[in-house]
Order: sequence, then structure tokens, then C-alpha cells
Amino acid sequence: MQIHLEKVRKFLENHSVLPKIVIIYGPTACGKTALSIELAKYSDTEIISADSRQIYRYMDIGTGKVTPKEMQWIKHYMLDIRNPDEEYSVGAYQKEIFPIISDIHSREKVPILCGGTGLYLDSVAFHFDIPPREPDWEYRDSLELLRQEKWNQYLWDMLATQDKEYAETIHPNSHHAVIRALEVWRETGKSKSELRVKKDPLFDVLFLTPYDGNREKLYERINARIEQMFQLGLIDEVKSILEKGYNPDCKWLSTIGYKEVIEYLDGKSTLDECKAKIQQGNRNYAKRQLTWFRKYNTSLD
Repeated sequence: MQIHLEKVRKFLENHSVLPKIVIIYGPTACGKTALSIELAKYSDTEIISADSRQIYRYMDIGTGKVTPKEMQWIKHYMLDIRNPDEEYSVGAYQKEIFPIISDIHSREKVPILCGGTGLYLDSVAFHFDIPPREPDWEYRDSLELLRQEKWNQYLWDMLATQDKEYAETIHPNSHHAVIRALEVWRETGKSKSELRVKKDPLFDVLFLTPYDGNREKLYERINARIEQMFQLGLIDEVKSILEKGYNPDCKWLSTIGYKEVIEYLDGKSTLDECKAKIQQGNRNYAKRQLTWFRKYNTSLD
């Protein structure tokens, strides 16, 4: 922690033409939240979440969302701003986050952006645009029918044969993202990554991660974290969401931790099998995050 505090101190002291932001990144369960709280207290600032699932209401335990107790007195943004069945994009994230950053800067504070969704972090750090495209509903429907017949891995394998690099950033169970990527490839012959348009940087960025490169320790933390989620009531959380009338097939309930619990509730797996699937899914996700975050000029391996 002391090393991170020293880096922040030097960063804040150094003159910069651009306004400053601190980005805390890293794989799931590596300790980003705890680090962000300590640094926010140290520098008297506020925290903006960069997690694509924590923007959703009711999805607290399964996403590892910071609790009110953990927040202490630190102001947090971009949590609980949408319902689980609502669509949300990196473009929407950019539109909402830039005014928040400006407001924090106007109060002479340096905002902390904390999360594990690489696309969200990139959109701020590297200031790129993804040109909007009209959806091809007919093609999406055909892929959805194929998914129901062959299941998620089949579609992911389709994407991997065309765009392996981008496919490796998406979990097979995130089938909406896989379908969208296949649609973009079909329309343009290009990866979604290639279609990003970089613009001039808006911020002077300090990248920090609590991850120390120890994969074995990270996987142990992931396994322990999943056990804790069940102790905290993950199953009851999923039941509560379903009781509110949300379709179990909606996009965000098809992600790691929710899909597996729904399968357990449907009698398709035992509790031990459910836990093991979530642990494995999170370990695989961590591997993809590590690949994504190599661009932040810090060795993660």
C-alpha cells in the first residue's frame, strides 16, 4: 500500500497540462476496491466505478459491489444506475462519466476510476469513439436460435475463428456481446477493436494495480471470494431478482455467478457443481483481464 501512496503523491505533485485521473485496474478479486478506498481517503477524492455489471441494481453480491460499510464516507459513482434487463454500452458510459469527472475536477479533486471492465477504462484513458451501428435484428435472431440449439460456447467458437483477439476478452456466457461482435464482423469484416477511433487524450493518467503477478494467490482469492458470496446470500439475491420479474435469459443474468445459480435453482446442477463453475468462470475471466491490461505499461505476469 505504501508504494501506491507514494506513486499517488508524486503524481499529484507533478505539473501536467492535462487534468489528472487515477485508474485502478486489475483482475477480479485482486483487491481493487480496498486500494481505491485507501487512496481516496489519502487524497481526499471520490471514486467512479468502471465495472459493466455493477451499474445494475440488485446485482450486488454476485458482482462484488462495494458495500455502504466499505465505502465509509467516500462518494461513489456509476453504481446502481440501470435495471438488470436494460441495455448499456461503452458509449453510454462515456456520456455519463465525463461530466462526473469534470465535476470532480471543478472541486479541485483528482478522481479515481476503479474497475475491471477494460473497455470502460480504455474509453476514458485513451478517449476513443466506437461509431454507432444500426442493429441487424434478423441476423441477431438467427444467432440466438443457433445459440439455443448449440449453446453459448458454439457462438464463441464462431467468433474466435474470425476474431480471436477480441473473443478472448469476452466470456462465452456473455452471449449478447458475442452476438454483437459476430454481427459487427459480418457487416464490416473488422473486429470491434479495429473500429474504435482514437482521439486526443483528455487526461494525464496514473495506472495502478494491486495485483502482484502471483497467479496462484489470485486463484486462491477468487475461490475464497466465491465461497464468501454464497455465505453472504448469493442464492437469495438471485431468487430476489427473479421474483421481481426479470427474465433469467436477460443479458446480465446470463453472466458469471448468476447463470450458474439459476441453473442450480432449476435443478440442473448441485450446489458444489454450481460453486465450482463460478470459480472456474472467474478464473477464466481473470486470465482475459490480464491479457487486456498488459497495455497499461505494468507487467501483470
